[in-house]
Amino acid sequence: MTPHLQNSLPARRNWLRRLGLLGLLSLAASAQAENGNAATWPSRSIKWIVAYPAGGGSDFLARQLAPQLSKQLGQQILIDNRPGAGGGIGTDAAAKSAPDGYTWLSGDNGAMVFNSAMYKKLPYATSDFQAVGLMARFPLLLVVNPQAGFSSVGQWLSDVKKNPGKFSYASPGVGSPHHLAMELLKERSGSFIVHVPYRGTVNAVQDLLAGVVPMAILDTAASLPQIRAGKLRALAVLSSKRVAQLPDVPTFEELGLKGVDVSAWQGMFLPRGTPEAVNQKLSAELQKALLLPELKARLEEFGLEVTPGDAAGLSRFVQQETETWHRLIRERKLAAE
Repeated sequence: MTPHLQNSLPARRNWLRRLGLLGLLSLAASAQAENGNAATWPSRSIKWIVAYPAGGGSDFLARQLAPQLSKQLGQQILIDNRPGAGGGIGTDAAAKSAPDGYTWLSGDNGAMVFNSAMYKKLPYATSDFQAVGLMARFPLLLVVNPQAGFSSVGQWLSDVKKNPGKFSYASPGVGSPHHLAMELLKERSGSFIVHVPYRGTVNAVQDLLAGVVPMAILDTAASLPQIRAGKLRALAVLSSKRVAQLPDVPTFEELGLKGVDVSAWQGMFLPRGTPEAVNQKLSAELQKALLLPELKARLEEFGLEVTPGDAAGLSRFVQQETETWHRLIRERKLAAE
């Protein structure tokens, strides 16, 4: 070995040791930063994206929960309504947000399950998100304008089957849970009813009240006040059990139409890459809020089924929903532009 190489070996070993030490310090700093973020999070206001207009069921749930979560976390929570494209616009905005725990998303069947099968191209993917926890289910109802002449489900079913294409129904939008619920109902009943999609629940309800459309699939949060006032009539529930607030309204299964069990649901999601410790902290706080008796009772008064759950449970649920609904979407050749 030459003297030059002999002299350089100790220096090289020192350099390698320093490099290794720097790597370890870098990893430690990164871990400390993540833990520090979780320990101090949140230290500023939070934006909660709702991908539907104000006044609908998604908006209602977020606005009921936000004050309690704000109290628990000690920071202001701002609801940011970003409707459009079946929830795609708001969902995409959330996907492109910084993964720091300061942007939340209310994700539903439409944005997190249906859209990936309904649209040829989506600006986001469900893999852009990580689950926080399930929040609530919204029972869905077949609702009619009292002047439309439908007095019972039996009569409704008879009329729509005798007159395919004569009747239309409203939904909050293409690819919404309400839209897919009616498509399932049409498949099970062998009927054809024209879909009239609206930009959100509020607009659909307005035209239903005005008699522009005779019927709609609506969630309980949006329809119960109008049903209680006698302005709308609920014919049947699309889930497997009756709604406590409407004990006289039967389920389709009770009426002999099997395989109609669907509800809208809402879960909370964060952009992929959010520190796991932040995700876990938010999940725990969300479940804590949903179990508060006063808040739970207020949500149930509007027909919501409160379903607190953790991140793993929501991830499994989304996978199950995807397998079920993508099959129906393919079979009925449903698509959105």
